[in-house]
Amino acid sequence: MNKLKYIAVIAFLSGFGSQNSFAQLKEEKLVLDRKREPEVKRIEKKKTSVQTEKNYPPEAKANEVVKYDVTDVPPVSDFKTSEIQAEDISPKFDFEKQNNYFQIGYGNYGKFLADANISGKVNDNVEVGADVHYLSTTGLKKEYDWSSKQSQLGAGLFLNAYTETGKFNIDANFGMDKYNYYGIYALTPNADVDLEQKVNHFKINAFYDHYSNEYLNNVRVKSSILSDHFDSKETQAEVLANLSMHDVDVYTDTKMNADLGVGLDLVNSKFGILDKNESNLFNFNLAPKLKFYKGNSYLTIGSDFSFFNQKHQSLVLEQEKNSKFYWFPNAELQISATDQFKFFGGVEGGLKLNSYNQLLEENPYMISDLYLKPTETKYRIYVGIKGDVDQTLKYNISAGFSKQNDILFFHNSSLIDPTMTDTRKAYDFANTFGAIYDNGTTSEVKASVQFFPLENLVLDGEFQFVKYKLDNLKETYYKPLVQTTFGAKYSMLGKKLNLGFKGIFVTDRTANSYELSENMATYPTTYDIKENENQKVGGYVDLNLSAEYKVHKNFSIFVLGNNLLNTKYQTFYGYKVLGAQVMGGVKISF
Repeated sequence: MNKLKYIAVIAFLSGFGSQNSFAQLKEEKLVLDRKREPEVKRIEKKKTSVQTEKNYPPEAKANEVVKYDVTDVPPVSDFKTSEIQAEDISPKFDFEKQNNYFQIGYGNYGKFLADANISGKVNDNVEVGADVHYLSTTGLKKEYDWSSKQSQLGAGLFLNAYTETGKFNIDANFGMDKYNYYGIYALTPNADVDLEQKVNHFKINAFYDHYSNEYLNNVRVKSSILSDHFDSKETQAEVLANLSMHDVDVYTDTKMNADLGVGLDLVNSKFGILDKNESNLFNFNLAPKLKFYKGNSYLTIGSDFSFFNQKHQSLVLEQEKNSKFYWFPNAELQISATDQFKFFGGVEGGLKLNSYNQLLEENPYMISDLYLKPTETKYRIYVGIKGDVDQTLKYNISAGFSKQNDILFFHNSSLIDPTMTDTRKAYDFANTFGAIYDNGTTSEVKASVQFFPLENLVLDGEFQFVKYKLDNLKETYYKPLVQTTFGAKYSMLGKKLNLGFKGIFVTDRTANSYELSENMATYPTTYDIKENENQKVGGYVDLNLSAEYKVHKNFSIFVLGNNLLNTKYQTFYGYKVLGAQVMGGVKISF
């Protein structure tokens, strides 16, 4: 009977592989299960995690029996289809966890991977470690005469320390992304044209989690320094302290949690080319909240108070100063009839500081000269249902409506210098993107599901529908109406063979583009520029398959197949992704 189950699952995964495609060069960190993930990174994802009991000192919990639980599925995947940065789709299973490893892989398009991690305990309460990651590709040599090669290098250190009163984590890492602005469609440059962009970033994150929720819950500090090839510099810092008093008896079985979030967020951006924009953003935030709960039902009432200050100047604008006080609502009601059915609804709002660092993570082809300002969500109203059916099926369905100011969209940049020349800058081929803002409303529907039909099989899916109605812009650039993800993870042969699958479907997006024609009547000759404000960027189906086989407890081989239908779609207009890819390699664990 077990053999029949294995055969059915393999047929299921193969069926998906024949109907979909996966087209980007991914950050292939092929780790079965990295037990050691810097705690700060986990905390950053806390909003998508199940609320669990706080971690107490390891000594007090050494003999505690671990109880299985299902992890919440985020309503929208963090997946992004850029050529280098993307999602790790390797299967992760909780068995024979090994912290120390080295792996190496090679594939077509000149893809080369080298990845290593080492960690250990200084004593029972202190753990330290380091990891290094490198990934490169020679790019699309058959598609472009000019270079589209890319590479990534990352190195990090971490420390986890457990004290009698709390848990402390610190994570420091350096990253370098080197790539080309290769998405040229309106001109035909020389093959040896210099299109290089290089971004360096250094980050330090620290987190302290107090075991008791009396007066102090946790403290988080995040900081980063960024520079690029065109003299852009940005520093960013965030400090957040959560003060709390939990489990206060109110009436019979009803209890109350009282929380006060105190936050400080700073962004200082300075660009070195073109208009040389400089932005200084400062936000001080207070978020008081009361939560009344009985069992799994609760009512949360709170507010968000923000004091925002902004300074901006450039070569074409005198210094602008702006200070404003904001108030945002924050309330949520959850009625839990059973574990299988929970109704929830609420209202929220807030201020998000946009930074060059954050925009490069979404779109690495941004021009190094941006006018940065925050996005204000005046309010977002949402309702939904969720549940956990016998820890076999977990679902979350919600709908929301929000009113926002200064929503950020990516906008294709035109030629900066209209003169015909052979010495054009790397960013001046109509191949980079700027930021534009508009006010409007957003309607959305989200759904996510996890299904555990077999002991070693996990199926998941996510769906998102988002529609914008803007005050000024006729089109919502690079915002698909529908996007979905679906995946599977399966282990077999005594968990020696691990299979992974990830697929994505995204509908058409709208962009703007430019047509250039020579104007011989001018001297020197210039280009006449015509903008198309309704350029369509086609939708796509994107698929990944992965497999890893443990030959020995310390030795594994892996293979990863991407874009199996060889679909050369575009992430941003002009930027084609890699075609069908296969990478194989080995991993040594110790």
